[in-house]
Amino acid sequence: MTKPLLADISHPRDFRSFDPLQLQQLVDELRTEIIQVVSEREGHLGASLGVVELTVALHTVFDTPNDRLIWDVGHQAYGHKMLTGRRADFTRLRQWKGLNGFPSREESSFDSFGTGHSSTSISAALGMALAAEQQGEDRQHIAVIGDASIASGMAFEALNHLGTTQANVLIVLNDNAMGIDPSVGALKDAFAQNSSEQSSLFASLNIAYTGPFDGHDLPLLLKVFKEQKKQKGPRLIHLRTVKGKGLASAEKNQIVFHAPGKFDPLTGKLNKPAKQGKTKFQTVVGKTLMALFAEHDHLMAISPAMPTGSGLVALMERYPNRCLDVGIAEQHAVTLAAGMATQGLLPFCVIYSTFLQRAYDQVIHDVVLQNLPVVFCIDRAGLVGHDGATHQGVFDLVFLQTLPQLTLLAPRDEVQLRQQLYTLAAVPPKGPVAIRYPRGYGGLTEWELPFESIDYTKGTCLKEGKGTAVISVGTMAEEVSEALQQLEAPIAHYDLGCIKPLDEALLHRVFTRFTQVLTVEEGSLVGGVGSRLLSWANDHGYSLKIKSLGVPDDFVSHGSPAVLKQKLGLDASGIAASIRTFLTEDETCN
Repeated sequence: MTKPLLADISHPRDFRSFDPLQLQQLVDELRTEIIQVVSEREGHLGASLGVVELTVALHTVFDTPNDRLIWDVGHQAYGHKMLTGRRADFTRLRQWKGLNGFPSREESSFDSFGTGHSSTSISAALGMALAAEQQGEDRQHIAVIGDASIASGMAFEALNHLGTTQANVLIVLNDNAMGIDPSVGALKDAFAQNSSEQSSLFASLNIAYTGPFDGHDLPLLLKVFKEQKKQKGPRLIHLRTVKGKGLASAEKNQIVFHAPGKFDPLTGKLNKPAKQGKTKFQTVVGKTLMALFAEHDHLMAISPAMPTGSGLVALMERYPNRCLDVGIAEQHAVTLAAGMATQGLLPFCVIYSTFLQRAYDQVIHDVVLQNLPVVFCIDRAGLVGHDGATHQGVFDLVFLQTLPQLTLLAPRDEVQLRQQLYTLAAVPPKGPVAIRYPRGYGGLTEWELPFESIDYTKGTCLKEGKGTAVISVGTMAEEVSEALQQLEAPIAHYDLGCIKPLDEALLHRVFTRFTQVLTVEEGSLVGGVGSRLLSWANDHGYSLKIKSLGVPDDFVSHGSPAVLKQKLGLDASGIAASIRTFLTEDETCN
């Protein structure tokens, strides 16, 4: 019986002297363990399975961590983590206080650069290479980037700069024709052509091209990398890989097995989640837009490489010319929507909160400054959980509410979200609108109610009371309602609804009738809604006591959303405890 190898490896030096048969055994063990752990603990599966041979080959040939290795995007780095001293902790991947799901400089010296978002690796590697030149250091700089990521604007900016230098940068193009969804665009078609076409493409940028090669042929990879290790300057190796390699069901259904949840590691059969009887907010958006597109020809939808995650797949299939996936190109997506809006269309730009951060300049200059009617449907707003600090959507309230002319909405539930979308389609806004909503399931079983126009600029009283009022933002209304059920005090509860413009009539009622107000939001406290309401109260001469709950001035780590809310005091129990303290403080002051 062959002795297992992976258990004795804590550093790449432990396998750099392996013979070819041992390295292949290591590949097989690594792939098996990734499947086993992710099947039980959940995580990103397909991307890491597709680079197992590549991971072993890179660490065998190059002197990591002295040679800098960057993974773009970092969810393909599971094998990398296991081979660099973190295998024992791998069972706590993406859990509170466990391993980060992406490379993290704080976690290991082998993680040269944090890569939770895409298309940054070439810029970072070039920066490192230029620093090495300045400091007189001789080392390699390797950027492993996917075909979907290299199509992004930032990657092209880096390639354009790289080609003007002699920096020692090796780009490994991991071409599997997939992001989360299938790759899109002309560059994808170019990569599918013969090598002379691709060589010409990169030669025009003064970057030496080699390939394409089979990214699963370990002996070939070792040979190619050994040759590249002897070379200097900007160069690119093109590898063709299969996302999900080694698990038949993951190879066959690459979208689902990007992050499949729990599954049977032997058969690949997905564990059926318990029937919710409820609907994800992304599905509410997708289904509502499907109904609205049938009624209104002026509507468009845009997704920057997230049609599945944003609930737009069915809409894209039904209306391929009106629902567009533009690839990992958030800046382009926003300005594309602006261009459409100038010609009388109403585009819905459906984008994750943290991805919208990458297009903030376009939001300001191309949409808001020109007061164009673009609707931003901001998915994954708030605490998203296991993907950690790079993906927590806790800053959108801050950076959007500062913009003049923008209407900013935070629906408290699926019905309100549905009716806001309907109202915007039926009576197009005169300027930009942003609607933020969380990841995951809502709390309602019945949300597909008949369409009804609403005044989405108004807040709502959800519970009458006296003395103390709580103002909740968006879906935090549910946690606040649960918290108030734990208390005997007659506390009032208001849903703010519209963050900008503020419902001043409602606020005057609240600040006149009550002696103290508690605000609750699933976003940053610094510059957040609570801060804005405090400023508003001061501007209008109110001197009552105001306290705000939200995300503190720090990045939120990875863990389940339930655990994160509990740690931050934003679950029902935490909010109830804060209210008790608030009431006690008031009694003490009196």
